[in-house]
Amino acid sequence: MSLIKAYISIILMLLFVSSYSQNKIENDPEMTLNSINYRIKQAQEYLDNYNYYNAKINLDEALNLANSIDDKQSIGVIHAIKGKIQLILGQEDKAIKSLSKAIEVQRIINDNVNLGKSYKTFGDIYKTKGDYYQALDSYTAAKTKFQEEELYENLTQALLAEGQTYIDLNNYRKARSIIEQALVEAQNIDFLQAQGEALISLSVIYNKLSENKKAIRYAQDGIKLAENNNFTNLLPKGYLVLSNIYNTVRNYKSSREYLHAYITVADSIRNLENANSSIALEAKTQLADVTKELQDVSGKLKKSESDNDLSTLISILSVALITILSLLTLSLYKNNNIRLKTNNMLHKKNSELIVAKEKAELASKTKANFLSTVTHELRTPLYAVTGISNMLLDENPKPEQVQHLKSLKFSGDYLLTFINDILQINKIEANKVDIEPETFNLKKKINNIILALNNSAQDNNVNIHFEYDPELSENFIADQLKISQILINLVGNSIKFTKNGDIWIRVYQIAQKDKTYTLRFEVEDNGIGISQEKQDHMFESFSQGSIQINRKYGGTGLGLSIVKGLIDILQGTIYVKSELGKGTTFFFEIPLEYTTVEEAVENKTNYFDSVNTEFDLTKVKILVVEDNKINQMITKKILTKMGLNCEIVDNGEDAVSKIKANKFDIVLMDIHMPGISGIEATKIVRSFDKELTIYALTAVTIEDKMQEFEEAGFTDIIPKPFKQEEFEKKLYNALSGKATA
Repeated sequence: MSLIKAYISIILMLLFVSSYSQNKIENDPEMTLNSINYRIKQAQEYLDNYNYYNAKINLDEALNLANSIDDKQSIGVIHAIKGKIQLILGQEDKAIKSLSKAIEVQRIINDNVNLGKSYKTFGDIYKTKGDYYQALDSYTAAKTKFQEEELYENLTQALLAEGQTYIDLNNYRKARSIIEQALVEAQNIDFLQAQGEALISLSVIYNKLSENKKAIRYAQDGIKLAENNNFTNLLPKGYLVLSNIYNTVRNYKSSREYLHAYITVADSIRNLENANSSIALEAKTQLADVTKELQDVSGKLKKSESDNDLSTLISILSVALITILSLLTLSLYKNNNIRLKTNNMLHKKNSELIVAKEKAELASKTKANFLSTVTHELRTPLYAVTGISNMLLDENPKPEQVQHLKSLKFSGDYLLTFINDILQINKIEANKVDIEPETFNLKKKINNIILALNNSAQDNNVNIHFEYDPELSENFIADQLKISQILINLVGNSIKFTKNGDIWIRVYQIAQKDKTYTLRFEVEDNGIGISQEKQDHMFESFSQGSIQINRKYGGTGLGLSIVKGLIDILQGTIYVKSELGKGTTFFFEIPLEYTTVEEAVENKTNYFDSVNTEFDLTKVKILVVEDNKINQMITKKILTKMGLNCEIVDNGEDAVSKIKANKFDIVLMDIHMPGISGIEATKIVRSFDKELTIYALTAVTIEDKMQEFEEAGFTDIIPKPFKQEEFEKKLYNALSGKATA
């Protein structure tokens, strides 16, 4: 009984407030068109922020005021906006009724501006219902009105909707024509949001037309525009479209990244909508309808009060309570259905994500295995090419042979650089590049790079100028190897594409926060320059200039891709300014930590020249495990030249037997051999000798394989083909460590 009394009290209070407010408005002489316009404006703002409940409340108030003064223009606008809300809430039939009322009024008063908008919304309703041809008719009617009234922003929106309808009809060429027209209109009036939507729609079209490069470019441009202008309603579509395109071209890593971005943004928008709209607020909207009905009932209540008819009052209140409870029950039922549909959709999407993840992992594993095999098969003969060419150059060849041997050595080094670039791109894409910060002198480092590249510059008659800000500190903590690699690539490119010219390297500070300095590096040349078309794709892997330029200047097309990847790892940015025939300037900015500690001076050692005074190299025993006869000969020749003796076996079984029967100081173990592999042989050796120094002498340097080498028990790796000084250094470290022990 107390619960019924509570319900009655609440309803009476609602009726009282509603009646009081209505009387106040009706008796207010200042109630004007401004009041209606204000409420319509408030409703539109609530609609833009997904707050459909408050939007509807404002529209209902505005409609009451508009009816009271018979303001037909406002009545039409209000019904049109209510139709939009009903469309968003999935109430297409109600939306059609509201739009029909709006159009009926707007036709009578010739309100062509708002009539065009109503036609456009009508088209959106039919498009949602899947009635695409009726939608196209409505969009055509809307375009006619917008053109008559010169409403170019609305015309652009109608063109976009029409183009997207043709996409739904799989008529992609017609869709492209209309969307391109919309893009031109949007650019003419600087309508940025429509530009973003047009770009993303064009990316969908070009993807369907199998022009994936254009599709990716349009999608990236659309996403960039949306991100720069905070168009959060465009971002989810853009991210999802680009993810699907990358999946089409089998770039699973990028596809996965953009799919994750889509899920993140879509979830945030969905949370906002759920907080303000469809499920929870649909009940509020329905209760608002009930409140309106109760206002109608209030007249009957007044009459019942005057007649003092208690039974009539109770009957009316009972009907109101039953109506409220029925609507609440209906809302809960619909809420449950929506939740079930949402859960099913989430399960489906989750399954799709799992499949995509498995495909990406399989592709990554296949790629790693492919690179491992290819690099091994390439490095093994390169070991012979570079090793033999170096040996022949050291053996006083005939003068007429020197140039041929140098050409052979250059070709081998070029191929090795190409392989190393591919491996580094693979590591960067797999996010397996670690930052190794250390204290170093930046100015000294750049001077050393210039000295190293000066011979190449002189061959092209190029002068290198270095400008270092005199007020800038020289000592920093950062990954100097990566900074060196970036500068070597950029300066090397400038030297390659500049003849009889100049190169300027500049370094200066642009920002500081505590001990972190943001430095800008510039590498400028007056060489051949880069066309705008090539600038758009120059940081992509294997991106090069024209065939003529490639043949004239050479290059693998990987250098700038590596540069971009390394700068991203260092949390920096890079951009370019260039003009054909006038030169190119690369700018990159990276954060470096300032330090007062100076770089430690490295005591350079001529390894085995000094070792000879410490112990007798002739007593050092080295076992070379290698199945390739040419590589056996080269390795033995290098070791003999260094004054070291070695024994050679050509398979893993013999290596294990030799190590068991003899005492060796160092083992150089090949990986790929007939019988048991070098990895298996090393595991067997480690079962009875934990201290022996075993180097993996291998052509495989894929990051995924490094862990396998470590787990097998290798002391370190020496990649083939190796530089002799690096080889000597590792052997020296091992031998000097044993001598100390």
